[in-house]
Amino acid sequence: MNKIKTLGELKKSGYKSRSIKEELRDNLIERLKKKESVFEGILGFEDTVIPDIERAILSRHNILLLGLRGQAKTRIARLMVHLLDEYMPIVAGSELNDDPLNPISRFAMDLIAEHGDKTPVEWVHRDKRYVEKLATPDVSIADLVGDVDPIKAASMKLAYSDERVIHFGLIPRSHRSIFVINELPDLQARIQVSLFNILQEGDMQIRGFKLRLPLEIQFVFTANPEDYTNRGSIITPLKDRIESQVLTHYPKTIEIARTITDQEANIADAQIQAIKVPEILKILLEQIVFEARESEYIDEKSGVSARLSISGYENLVSTAERRMLINNEKSTTVRIMDFWGVVPAVTGKVELVYEGEQEGPYAVALALLSSAIKVHFLTHFPNPDKLQRGQQKDPYGTIRTWFASGNVLDLLNDGKDKDYQKELDAVAGLAKFVEKAGISKEDKYTYMELVLHGLAEFDVISKDIVDSKFNFRDMLAGMFDEDKGDQFGDN
Repeated sequence: MNKIKTLGELKKSGYKSRSIKEELRDNLIERLKKKESVFEGILGFEDTVIPDIERAILSRHNILLLGLRGQAKTRIARLMVHLLDEYMPIVAGSELNDDPLNPISRFAMDLIAEHGDKTPVEWVHRDKRYVEKLATPDVSIADLVGDVDPIKAASMKLAYSDERVIHFGLIPRSHRSIFVINELPDLQARIQVSLFNILQEGDMQIRGFKLRLPLEIQFVFTANPEDYTNRGSIITPLKDRIESQVLTHYPKTIEIARTITDQEANIADAQIQAIKVPEILKILLEQIVFEARESEYIDEKSGVSARLSISGYENLVSTAERRMLINNEKSTTVRIMDFWGVVPAVTGKVELVYEGEQEGPYAVALALLSSAIKVHFLTHFPNPDKLQRGQQKDPYGTIRTWFASGNVLDLLNDGKDKDYQKELDAVAGLAKFVEKAGISKEDKYTYMELVLHGLAEFDVISKDIVDSKFNFRDMLAGMFDEDKGDQFGDN
């Protein structure tokens, strides 16, 4: 089809004009009949968001995606491009993507009147039929709709009353395309008013021109529901003209979140080959994000983006890679200690409430890690608190005794793998305890470290982060050391 070069050839081919909404609808119907995936790579929305969007497209609606940050709103909008025809014919040289069979601009009408069936035709790929604009306070009506261009008037020697002096904005240039406005509430109210006619009647006016442009545009807007409902930044008449409003959400399960992180994280091939990430640590990372969304220190209205786990995973792998390079090792396995390197990804991705600000972002990040460790420790091992109150034998008894005897364990952040394993093996009863729990040899040391961190969370042993190492010791011994320091340190 895209070999057709003139209007006459296009007519003979049997091509029929369709509005973009009809085009999206027809192609979606074909996809659904063939049971083909429409929004490839969007996970966790199969039974919620995606059906709502598909219904909106079938209804030929403009769409408002409401959701907190990091909920794939923009990505969904971009994937709608795949529901367009691969190529679309336009009048050659048209800045408004004029349909050769149904032109709307003065330029296209004049060209067709002059050349008739010999009017040249060009083909536009669907990737170029997507226009995106971030709503910011400085966006003007001229940016979106257009304005009179005095330079064009002077160079073409035209009067200002001639519509050819108009410089069209982003919206008319998006004729027969998908137009996305991100963060709609940030658009000034007077600018939102300019969208009324375009959404309702499909036409527009520029300055004082009595100009009717029956635009065909699929609008997709995105907004934070908190802004939308509480701040009221989307004016009511505009809200009323957007036919379908779809609520997005965060992944509902750890498994879905893990799959998204694996899909989106930018991990180099060299890192994949040299660095092993145990499954339990992938789960632990996602648990941090889930804990953050429930934390009293973090603003739930702002949300916790999926980018936290993606950036955190990249940092986690890079932390292990850095240690491997420092020690001149060819491969390594990620440790729980390496989550120390995830802290910057956490502090940069959350908005703290007043209580969180008082604690400090660093302390909040460590608290989230502690909560996640506690959850997954209890998933695999008995609760030390309940065992203390019960009559059964303490499975942690040998480990407790080892630390109570004055033994101290220091795990260096950048320690070599063999030294790390040697230190863990030195803790009496630790390896045997993990083996009895049915842990594979491959993951043995990961779970041995998890036991230590977990026991520290339940105050069975103490854990301190000192310089570049984790220090594990008996709780009472640590208290006596502190007392000695208080008693003798200043004398």
